[in-house]
Amino acid sequence: MIIDIQDIEKFCEILRKGNKTIALTNGTFDLIHAGHVRYLNEASKLADYLILGLNSDQSVKQYKSDKRPIVPQKERAEVIDSLKAVNYVVIFDETTADKLISKVKPDIYVKGGDYTKEQLPETATVEKNGGEVIILSYVEGKSTTNIVNKIQFKNEKEDDEGGENE
Repeated sequence: MIIDIQDIEKFCEILRKGNKTIALTNGTFDLIHAGHVRYLNEASKLADYLILGLNSDQSVKQYKSDKRPIVPQKERAEVIDSLKAVNYVVIFDETTADKLISKVKPDIYVKGGDYTKEQLPETATVEKNGGEVIILSYVEGKSTTNIVNKIQFKNEKEDDEGGENE
């Protein structure tokens, strides 16, 4: 279910009144790949509910590049929402998840192994709100950047060889 950012705080209060634990993760999730699926499956085991904060198109452009995201936010949200590991999706506009964390107040804030707890700008906000930061293992070689680079290399190679693009 996709929850509006305006409703997420009250929604989480309702979940918490039912003595349910909440895990929160966030990111771009532009081109879904095996690394994302493995990560989200692992994250979903840490709490009763997994909420995924999806960076809006605007925020992705600010912290990644003008060429990203490749897939628009509504479509990214739809794909993520269809994954059984994710219970709820919420789109947010900031480049960090601090404001979202303050609304959700997760029991657990989950990030992938390409981060450390000390590197995360959100760690202080999570801990201030009584949550715990958990870093999951990194799935080596599985990244959207790798996929994009592979596609670009293939297209450049076809161009050089007089392939389909001519």
